[in-house]
Amino acid sequence: MSRLFSRLLLATEHTEFDAGSEPLALAMAAKCGAPLAVVLPLVSNPEYEALAPQLAQRAESDAAEKLQALRRMAQEAGVAVELRARRGPEPYREIVDEARERDADLIIIRRRGQRGLLANLLLGEMVRNVVAHAPCSVLVAPRGTRMWSRRVLVAIDPQAADMAPVAAAAAIAAECALPLQVVCVADAAADAMQQGERALQRAWSTARASGVAVDGFVRIGRPHQQILAAAQQSGADLLVIGRHGDDTLARAWLGGVAQKVIGLAELPVLVSVTKARASTP
Repeated sequence: MSRLFSRLLLATEHTEFDAGSEPLALAMAAKCGAPLAVVLPLVSNPEYEALAPQLAQRAESDAAEKLQALRRMAQEAGVAVELRARRGPEPYREIVDEARERDADLIIIRRRGQRGLLANLLLGEMVRNVVAHAPCSVLVAPRGTRMWSRRVLVAIDPQAADMAPVAAAAAIAAECALPLQVVCVADAAADAMQQGERALQRAWSTARASGVAVDGFVRIGRPHQQILAAAQQSGADLLVIGRHGDDTLARAWLGGVAQKVIGLAELPVLVSVTKARASTP
């Protein structure tokens, strides 16, 4: 894992909803022996600050207290940390811009904030936009998340030629000495199983190059349901998926399979992004 991710960025508002992502980021930094950057996004704009200076000042004070609390957490974990609050009208842009400026290779973020209508299905809007626009991979952590220690599961699309998510999953499995499992979900078309088997063979070849123990299978059905079922049945505690295509396609895909997988998974989900293909929002 230290070879795959060495520039970690934790995006947090230091609320109860960040109780999974913060300890996970600290645990990863400690295991990798890497410094951890932290960005705390604040909603702000000149009009707001001019019309409500007292509220703006209170937000600044709250942010300072949160950064101090995060610094104490890092010190207790023995992790070197760089802290920054960023202000702007759209928090996700501040997170994405911070990742780009730091050349981060992984953003760690919570799954969602305040629960609302369809909260069991949908990501928080800020998180959804971060995943869709990020210039690097994103690790989405539900509350109660812990560092993985049992099995890594990677889900692949039989129609996707890119094996980058498999390579990322294999690198993590190798670094953590964990087994890797590949699940390929195909539709019910007559040649779906054959197509899935071919994709599985490509994935195995990619994973075995990292020297990890790997197995896998093809499942037929609705992708998000089959991926989640495979995660539960395998006992995996890290799920890796890919973000397809350019930014426009990535947002469309995120609205379907990935959003449901991330929103319903009981384990952390790594959305693997090839940095060279990431685009500017």
